[in-house]
Amino acid sequence: MAAGGWHEEAASMISVDEELLAKLGALWRIPPPGPDNLLSAPEFISLSKLIAQRTGNTATFALSNALRSLGLPCGLPAGHRVQALDLPTVADMLVKAFSRSSITRRHLCPLDLADDLPLMTFGQARVARFSAAQLYDLFDWPRLSRYFPTLTSGAERLSEFQWLVVEEEVPVRTNPEARAFPFLDMDISRDLGEIEPHRGRFPQAVEDALFFLLLAPWEDWSTLNEVDWRGFRVPWIYTLDDDLFVSPTRPPSAETLSYEPRTYTDNRGEVIEIERPIVLPLDNAATEGLQWVNDTAWKQVQAARATSLFETPVVHFLVRAFLASGIDEFIAHLTVIEAALGLESDYKRKLRPNTDPCPRLSATQRVAVRLRAAVGEGKAERDYMNLFDLRSAFIHGRSGVQCISTKQRVLARSLARRAACALVRLSRQPEVAREQVLSDLLGSPRQA
Repeated sequence: MAAGGWHEEAASMISVDEELLAKLGALWRIPPPGPDNLLSAPEFISLSKLIAQRTGNTATFALSNALRSLGLPCGLPAGHRVQALDLPTVADMLVKAFSRSSITRRHLCPLDLADDLPLMTFGQARVARFSAAQLYDLFDWPRLSRYFPTLTSGAERLSEFQWLVVEEEVPVRTNPEARAFPFLDMDISRDLGEIEPHRGRFPQAVEDALFFLLLAPWEDWSTLNEVDWRGFRVPWIYTLDDDLFVSPTRPPSAETLSYEPRTYTDNRGEVIEIERPIVLPLDNAATEGLQWVNDTAWKQVQAARATSLFETPVVHFLVRAFLASGIDEFIAHLTVIEAALGLESDYKRKLRPNTDPCPRLSATQRVAVRLRAAVGEGKAERDYMNLFDLRSAFIHGRSGVQCISTKQRVLARSLARRAACALVRLSRQPEVAREQVLSDLLGSPRQA
């Protein structure tokens, strides 16, 4: 069947009936510890053939993943077999898995080092604290415990941290086997070593959410900029599909997050030693400032990103700077400004219009002038030129390269954020080509 259309036909051909229940029952009665190779067991082969007949698709590996998630008893060690689901539930969930046209993908991102943040919801994302019981549900721990029987829940310790949770609805475009093993759907004729220039480190939905959060002035709220201007770190992401055919991965441990020792004296006079999450404190302005992070602002930013002003990799480099450190962070922030406010004609004079208001300016000066106009501050032009000189000294190996101070590091972050925010603001005016908007900025009157 053609990719993208197989599930409609499958939905009409597979259903819960006595034959399906009987074949599942035979599998559920296999005594532990089960066969060395489940895929070669007669009971598994019989079920697999029935499904292939009804759906027109071979789903050997996908079916194996699904059965593990549903708690195939012979695959569970002694003491864990109570986790197996009953047969009617198994049959119903299996049929729905074959017939669904979309899946929900949930990205769970711990906000390491975060101070107390207000509840924030925008788009399909939310920033919040969750109880251990809520995290148990978000991680779908019953399914994980059936798939990884010896896995212990770390929900209690993970609940000590705040989280960014992003969900997305993903259309089902491939058959179950390709969902279980994506390489089966891979075009092997393409260059497997090619670089996708703007491919993110994190899933796109998460990077979109991070970009939105990074438009807030965390560097202004941080009380320890010499330690980190960020309001939080995202050391890892746990992604879980509610698709039974996709094998879940083991979630990282809470031990990968940042703790510090703490002692206190209890009411009996005993000194108790515990660990608690490390926090980088924000000043009081953060609570009020983060009220901006809401669904209305999210929609405005998404609308801005759909315009030509964001056709360059502004989002890519602002998120890269957040995820990077040291000189890589500094260079990424300056690249945000160039991506936001630079044009190819800055370097190729022959592409400039005859009406160019500043024909004698260098490419770097032209970006600096636009930055000054975009953020409405004359000092921004001088700051950018000074920071760009630091960048050039490093790139070109100039002798005696000085260290980049905390002040300069934070200034680069601030200018990059303000440049991105300026694009959002400029996008609200009547649709004008990016080249025209930047040309207008270049010709704007200078301010002190």
